[in-house]
Amino acid sequence: MSQYFDELETRSEDERLAAQNAAFVQQVSRVMAVEGSVLGGCSPVTSLEDITRLPVLRKSQLVTWQKEAPPFGGVPVGNMAHVFQSPGPIYEPGGVSHDWWRMGRFLHACGIGSDDIVQNCFGYHLTPAGMIFENGARAVGAAVLPAGTGQTELQAQAAHDIGITAYAGTPDYLKIILEKADELALPLKISKAAVGGGALFPSLRQYYVDRGISCRQCYATADLGNIAYESEAEDGLILDEGVIVEIVTPGTGDPVPEGEVGEVVVTTLNPDYPLIRFATGDLSAILPGQSSCGRTNARIKGWMGRADQTTKIKGMFVRPEQVAALVARHDEIERARVVASRDGEVDVMTVRIETAAQDSASFEASVAETLKLKGRVELVPPGALPRDGLVIEDARSYD
Repeated sequence: MSQYFDELETRSEDERLAAQNAAFVQQVSRVMAVEGSVLGGCSPVTSLEDITRLPVLRKSQLVTWQKEAPPFGGVPVGNMAHVFQSPGPIYEPGGVSHDWWRMGRFLHACGIGSDDIVQNCFGYHLTPAGMIFENGARAVGAAVLPAGTGQTELQAQAAHDIGITAYAGTPDYLKIILEKADELALPLKISKAAVGGGALFPSLRQYYVDRGISCRQCYATADLGNIAYESEAEDGLILDEGVIVEIVTPGTGDPVPEGEVGEVVVTTLNPDYPLIRFATGDLSAILPGQSSCGRTNARIKGWMGRADQTTKIKGMFVRPEQVAALVARHDEIERARVVASRDGEVDVMTVRIETAAQDSASFEASVAETLKLKGRVELVPPGALPRDGLVIEDARSYD
């Protein structure tokens, strides 16, 4: 079995950039060609350097647009074999061509191949996770037990009877199957696990290692398919070759410096479902350098929290977009962070502004107008605010 899924994983930075440039321009042109396009009114692009001129697409917008132009909100779709429904509701298309969701790349990195039978414990009902992993298994030649979720005793029995060698599902459910198999005295042959949809905590990974199971994780969504995946090096999540990933300040489309935490915004290069600058609502950061496994694409740290930090203060919602608007109003503001706290039983809003200015009163009117609330203004020197992706911090105790 080759170490790499294909030659794309080890290409040079210049080769990757040239290919992404061409694919990006084609994707945007494809969307713009549709009447009533979600990019209507935008100027044509000529390279990836133009990406920040395009609007960020948020799930809330997609829900609205899909109601106005069902089922996919004006996003052109081709090669469709399935339609799925995710909470929202949001509808996603699915294809059955080779590695349509790009999950095969991840399963190959897990060591899963034609000698394996995968117990696929992702859901097959309405949502696409089960099909996403099944399509990936087909791409690497593995057979699949479409187990779905629940019925743990039957899952353990099937894993024993069939001789399952690999697991796909959430990180914690495999442990439940293993414990049930132990209870029933059913020896299992599972030695590989491809997990997603939740956090793989170090203690849980070690539990699997102690049982002789190599467990690796991916970062994927129903809308985008695979975004990033872990290799045998286990040194971060390597970006998939079929997406362009940006890390931006929450509530904006402005990229953060490399290494800083921000919201993950993804452009998929799948011509069958071209989502441009789709905001995942998740926080992460780009890691420096390349993976020690030899794959040359950039890496992210993995899931680091939610970017949608909308918080109710004094009965009013304060949103990341409002904080971004406050920063944009004043050239002398570098960053801002809203902190919600309590004084007795009363909500308090403090707006911490990173600036070289000295007069906090000069920002009070803008704070009230932009955030629709009056609050304390606290000035801090440049570089003083944490680079953790938070623009709204809820410091209230709910105990």
